[in-house]
Amino acid sequence: MQQQNFEQNEASLHAIDYWQVLKNRWGVILLTFLLVLLTAAVITYVMPRKYQSAALVEVKPIVDVDPTFSRAGGTGPVMTRQFMNTQFEIIVAPATLELAIGKKQLETRWKENRKTVLKILSRIVQTRQKKGTDLIEISVTHRDKEDAQAVAEAIYQAYEERRNNLELNLRKDQLKAIQVELQNKDDRVAEMRKRLMDIAEKVGVIWLENEQGGRTIGGGSELRDLAETQLYNAKRDQEAVSSQINKLLTLDENELVSVAAELPDVGFGQTYNEFVGAKRDVQVMKAQGLGENHPDIVARRTMIDELQSSLKKRAVNVRDNLKYKLTQIEERVEKMKEVLEDQQTRGTERARAYQEFNIARKEYQTAQNIKDQMQVKFDIENTKLIVPPTNIIVHQVPEIGDDPVSPNVPLNLALGAVVGLIFGVGIAFCLEYLDTSVKSLEDVELYLKVPVLAVVPQDVGVLHKQSGMSPDAEAYRILRTNIEFNRKNPDDNSITVVSGGAGEGKSTTLVNLAYICAQGGYTTLMIDADLRRPRLHTFFDINNSVGLTNYLTTDLLLEDVILQTPVDNLYFMPSGILPADAAGILNTRRMSELIQDVKQRFDLVLVDSPPILGVSDASVLASEVDLTMIVVQHRKLPRNMLLRVKQAVENVGGHVIGVVLNNVDVRSDNQYQYYTSYYTYYTPTTGEEIVNDASPAYAVSGKSNKTSRKQDEDLY
Repeated sequence: MQQQNFEQNEASLHAIDYWQVLKNRWGVILLTFLLVLLTAAVITYVMPRKYQSAALVEVKPIVDVDPTFSRAGGTGPVMTRQFMNTQFEIIVAPATLELAIGKKQLETRWKENRKTVLKILSRIVQTRQKKGTDLIEISVTHRDKEDAQAVAEAIYQAYEERRNNLELNLRKDQLKAIQVELQNKDDRVAEMRKRLMDIAEKVGVIWLENEQGGRTIGGGSELRDLAETQLYNAKRDQEAVSSQINKLLTLDENELVSVAAELPDVGFGQTYNEFVGAKRDVQVMKAQGLGENHPDIVARRTMIDELQSSLKKRAVNVRDNLKYKLTQIEERVEKMKEVLEDQQTRGTERARAYQEFNIARKEYQTAQNIKDQMQVKFDIENTKLIVPPTNIIVHQVPEIGDDPVSPNVPLNLALGAVVGLIFGVGIAFCLEYLDTSVKSLEDVELYLKVPVLAVVPQDVGVLHKQSGMSPDAEAYRILRTNIEFNRKNPDDNSITVVSGGAGEGKSTTLVNLAYICAQGGYTTLMIDADLRRPRLHTFFDINNSVGLTNYLTTDLLLEDVILQTPVDNLYFMPSGILPADAAGILNTRRMSELIQDVKQRFDLVLVDSPPILGVSDASVLASEVDLTMIVVQHRKLPRNMLLRVKQAVENVGGHVIGVVLNNVDVRSDNQYQYYTSYYTYYTPTTGEEIVNDASPAYAVSGKSNKTSRKQDEDLY
């Protein structure tokens, strides 16, 4: 449950934690920032310089005409976003680009095929609408400033030409539609005129059309005079037709053909001419010596028979038509007689019929007016074909640009800086997320379940070579106190110092702790049990040719291998000659007896060991001494390796008293600033320490200083 709460807290970092990550990884952020910025600068430098030329045009929609003339003036201009977007696509359409290629001979100019030139134009031609206006900017960006100007000029000219052609074609289509509608109106007027004349004849009214629309003649003596004139003409026509019919009735079919052909307007004169010509051709062929069975003469006779049959039928039709015409004339005569006879008796009926005539007259006049208006519109549209289109107005022609528009150095560098900063921060947080090393006291206590005995700042030197007023000594005083209060048995005074890997400050921590304990009045013994790479002798400039290994392998006495250091109460046992089997030497009965012996002689025994994960020596030492202290370098060892360090100690029966968090950069990690901020504040200012402190914190073994000094006398 505790681990789950920790993971939740870790997932929701505080703003201070984010700032902490940035401080810890500022080097990575700066390096990434500089690399990206430098890359942007290099790319900007090597990018080719491009120039831009632009044309500014005003585009207007083409006005549509209503061919039915139901709306006056047609549809007006409508500017919408869809219209402007459509024009953008038309400008960069392949048809426009191909027209522009032909205008400037770009294939020859660029020495590329048409397909390649089209691809290039589609990339370099751009269109956009001027904000808040109906103006379109057509811009071309190219490495050659003269080519940019030429292409921009060709593009807008090609677009203008296509738009003009489109408007002209639309005008022609509109004119054709109006013409068709005008013909329909003309037919309508003719139909209405015929209807009007029929009604006028029906009601006995004569309609005379003039420029003012027309006038009627009817009623009274005028109407009777007109009826008498028409009756006279009808009787004359009746007599003429009767004479023709009587003559035709006495003729047979062959004679009827010859007589009917001479009558005017019978409609078959051409057929009769073909019949006569065919007969003439037969006579000519016979004169040329062709016989009756010759194919040409047979064909002509067949043709003559067909034409003669056709003429006979048509002649009969003529006679029948004359009979029908005579019947109509007779009816007309009778009608005129009735008109004259009934002129005085028609009264109310004439008025009603005259009303029908007036309605027909109004309809006719209305149709005539519509036709006249349509004719005017047709004339106007026909005139427009001569007028140049005005749907595009050029406000700015392309010019040669002297200053390159690409690359944009300030923008590229600014983007490079922003991207570099973002990448740097991203990489920093990514590294922080992937970093499983120990970062805080909570990490140690959570995963190892042991306390942190002390936090040692970064770059702490060897204390016995420094002034007693060094603030770094306070960290080791805290370590000395925490060791006292965290050991359960007062007799547990032998401690080995281990680490997971090399270079974590294990030997330096042991030397400084021994120095602080010796200053506190404890007889302290340092044993250099790192038989792989011993270093303790270098801190005191002591020869390590005789030491621990000599004692374990020979019959030397302790007095022969334990040396007095320049520091009071501090003693040192060097490593001795390095053996081939270090673990075998340490894992002996004599080593166990040595530990038990020095525990009785000294208040505190500190044993240095090699890294516990590298060799087995440290595990052997952890099993021999009372307590084991783990030194962990801040942000170096992964947490799972730290667990293996503790498990290695516990697997041999050792007891981990705690952890020293070493080499902490308190300037970058805020949480450690609070932990170590009092080191300087409580540093002694007199230059001397009170060494005979009677407090329990300084009685490491529970023995008096007097007893310790007596042991020193016994030892030497």
